[in-house]
Amino acid sequence: MVTKILARFILWLFGWNVKMVIPPLKKYVIIIAPHTSNLDFFIGKLANWSCGQKCKTLVKKEAFKFFVAPIIRMWGGVPIDRKDTVNIVDQVTKYFKENEEFVLGITPEGTRKLNPEWKTGFYRIALNAQVPIYFGYIDFGTKKVGMHDFLMPTGNMEKEIAEIKAYYKDMKGYRQNQFAV
Repeated sequence: MVTKILARFILWLFGWNVKMVIPPLKKYVIIIAPHTSNLDFFIGKLANWSCGQKCKTLVKKEAFKFFVAPIIRMWGGVPIDRKDTVNIVDQVTKYFKENEEFVLGITPEGTRKLNPEWKTGFYRIALNAQVPIYFGYIDFGTKKVGMHDFLMPTGNMEKEIAEIKAYYKDMKGYRQNQFAV
């Protein structure tokens, strides 16, 4: 409860408005865009905490060492073997199948740099795990952070990713020239 109140206060203090519609589901993927700065992680985490949402993020397994591992886990970090890039979708799908509750936040651009060709891992994970993809956003243009619409992937990846990108077309990242859909 204290975490929720503190997170809401910090977001309010910096002028952010949270518009989260938390689904009554226990498993889903949230894509978060635009992703142009490290600030996105902190604003997104505060928004999740302010709504009581427990969202996981993928972190390279090499980061889980010594005293840092418990902190990463506390913040929702899930270890992933990035060397096995072919198998990342399978690794994450396994997390969905092994856990009763699993909400994964992932940036579709895969980088903070300009990347109009989004990575497709988020889509393939949701398709394999048979979970919906919710559209999360951190819009620096309006100072709104939230999650509203969703899509249940059908396998028509090209068409559905184009629909998802259209949702984000008017949103602004912290570094506006680093985001393109």
